[in-house]
Amino acid sequence: MPDSDPHGHGHGDRLAPVLRPVRAGNGFEEALEQILQIVRLGLVPGGERLPAERELAQRLRISRVTLREVLKVLQDQGLVESRRGRYGGTFVRARAEAAGATGGAALRRRVEGVDIEDVLRFREVLEVGAAELCAAHGLSGARAGLLREALARTQDAPLAEYRRLDTLLHLTLAELSGSPTLTAQYAAVRSTVNDLLDCIPLLVRNLEHSQRQHTALVEAVLTGDADGARGAMREHCAGTAALLRGFLT
Repeated sequence: MPDSDPHGHGHGDRLAPVLRPVRAGNGFEEALEQILQIVRLGLVPGGERLPAERELAQRLRISRVTLREVLKVLQDQGLVESRRGRYGGTFVRARAEAAGATGGAALRRRVEGVDIEDVLRFREVLEVGAAELCAAHGLSGARAGLLREALARTQDAPLAEYRRLDTLLHLTLAELSGSPTLTAQYAAVRSTVNDLLDCIPLLVRNLEHSQRQHTALVEAVLTGDADGARGAMREHCAGTAALLRGFLT
């Protein structure tokens, strides 16, 4: 998942789990859902530019007019901002800034109707399944490299970037499972999980624990230990679930 440059190149692969042509009939709603996922998953980090309107419209197979309506909604929510000029475009706002812009009200509205137990169970099934599939099928060469690199990025992450890089590690594992359907479902559930996580504090003790679990998980996947990968991921999901239940239910 290459990092993009400021001119919007190199987004292609990173956005692939989420960006796909929308179905006729609900073009606006489905396009909004996908671009919201890109922002909420941190696939384009705060301060960076979304791909050009032309590219987004082509990949979603919607008109530029519909796309502009979608971007307007995101702007009204304080999630993106539009800049003019040679280096202009639509830029993702930093999450703290975005929360500040709406006083956290938009976030609270989004999580109000969420069935936390349902989200956490579904997330665990997808995560444990992806880890097992990767370990059972074996990852070698470039694919193993992608997972190692995603893990390394979480280890060097500054606190403010941790959740975004943690998301990318999990999304990488989902993609490497070889099931585009699993990846798409995981992207959807993870963007809800990230909304929930944004409602609770970042705890350094929990992050250190999380990192040890990530390391054990990646080790199990890369050595082809399917049982170990399953166990490590189940334990990892349980830690996040305990925090979310504690703070939010």
